[in-house]
Amino acid sequence: MKKTFLFIVMTAIAIGGWSQSILSEVFNLPDERERLLGGDASLLPSYEQKGTVYRDAEGNAVGALDFFKQNGWDCIRVRLFVDPSKAPGINKGEGVCQDIDYVARFGKQIKQKGMKLMLDFHYSDTWADPGKQFIPHQWATHTEEALCDSVYAHTKASLMRMKAAGAEPELIQVGNEITNGMLWPVGKINHNESDNWDILCRMIESGTKACREVCPRSKIIIHTEKAGSWAITKRFYEELRRHRNDYDIIGLSYYPMWHRNMGVLSATLDSLERYFPFKDVMIVETAAYYSHDNDPWSKPDTYSEFYPISVDGQTMFTKELVAELRRHKNVTGLFWWFPEENASGKEVTKGNLNRGLFDNKTGCALPSLRELQKFKTR
Repeated sequence: MKKTFLFIVMTAIAIGGWSQSILSEVFNLPDERERLLGGDASLLPSYEQKGTVYRDAEGNAVGALDFFKQNGWDCIRVRLFVDPSKAPGINKGEGVCQDIDYVARFGKQIKQKGMKLMLDFHYSDTWADPGKQFIPHQWATHTEEALCDSVYAHTKASLMRMKAAGAEPELIQVGNEITNGMLWPVGKINHNESDNWDILCRMIESGTKACREVCPRSKIIIHTEKAGSWAITKRFYEELRRHRNDYDIIGLSYYPMWHRNMGVLSATLDSLERYFPFKDVMIVETAAYYSHDNDPWSKPDTYSEFYPISVDGQTMFTKELVAELRRHKNVTGLFWWFPEENASGKEVTKGNLNRGLFDNKTGCALPSLRELQKFKTR
């Protein structure tokens, strides 16, 4: 009987059929999976080019990447557009500028600091998110098959360029917030129908194939943004499983103002561990407001349903989020979106989001940066 059980276990390990959390429970072993902490600091080189000064909580000037590392960060996420020079002017004013030259330089800087790199492919010339996944200008007349070929070629060429620059990413996102598909309208999906799942999964496969060829040791993330809806999240990853898509990590966005309260996130994470036990989960985007000052997109009381729009409110959110994520063994990454926002110097973006980790008036670090460190604590 023991020999049979051991054979089953060894077979499961060999084919990747048991996750580390399951093996840990079976053999009563500690779960030693690495937890990554970081943020999407894609606009940091632009701030540094403008001479923006980052400060610690006491007001002392610091180097941003060094300071993040001192606060427990070991990975930086960077977005990559196909051709951001073709982005609408309003999007450029929001920070759309990351072409391959920009990203390769920044990626090398990150690696030289001894940090890991997550490369986030936006298969668009501008923001790719739940409300838009525009086909890049140079792919505009492509057929379905040509779009798949372009995803493969662009992904492969970009990764080869990153490797040549000394900036090979440890983590690669194939698409950004693609719950509703990508490369619209060709790859757009409707969760109430079966249309277009085949083409979307072929597009994803084209990207992951290039990742495996160029960066075989890198982990592949498939990123969605419906942490507040288990039904939609489940449907998406079930379709990937049905189509046998190759990836390693489920990536989620979680913003309390859009994705409901922490209890809903908790239920989604519990369900992911139950239905997809062989996939780690990372929160690859999160943030909360500390102000609406000079914010052209929000009114003073907007998004205050769960947390006050204040430094204390942002800190409260961060504490609760970290405590919640530490309960889930399947959660192995936490990344803050746009932590580098800092309007204390020359203008870099048109208006302030006020969801970063530095005060836009003083450039000083906010308390949430310190709270995030606790995610790494065992």
